[in-house]
Amino acid sequence: MSRPRAKLTKDFPGCPVESTLCFLDGKWKGVILFHLLEGKLRFNELRRKLPSVTQRMLTKQLRELEDAGILSRTVFPVVPPRVDYELTAAGRSLEPVISALAAWGSKNVTREDGQTVIRLAYETKTAPPERDAV
Repeated sequence: MSRPRAKLTKDFPGCPVESTLCFLDGKWKGVILFHLLEGKLRFNELRRKLPSVTQRMLTKQLRELEDAGILSRTVFPVVPPRVDYELTAAGRSLEPVISALAAWGSKNVTREDGQTVIRLAYETKTAPPERDAV
């Protein structure tokens, strides 16, 4: 099983943004975290919320998040097997980040003619905010 880029080296990158993104690196991790913000979910509940992900990929992404300490996995010794996933304290601390991404997407990403496009809210109202020169 592959490991996130950050785990391939002894040291994290110098930039704190890159270090954070190393934990979230993966197509489905942010979406998994978004759904786990609602509370504990079983594996098949997550699969239903992510219909485009394969079982293999979901398992891989969940294991990487567990290895990073972002979520916990609880296996119940019953037949059929039951596995619950929930955010750890470290995972809960990502709530503002995930919520900010969700808010931005709700405000700026739309579907037009069957395609997903970005329409920034300020494009139709005012000019973009000025950035300070670095």
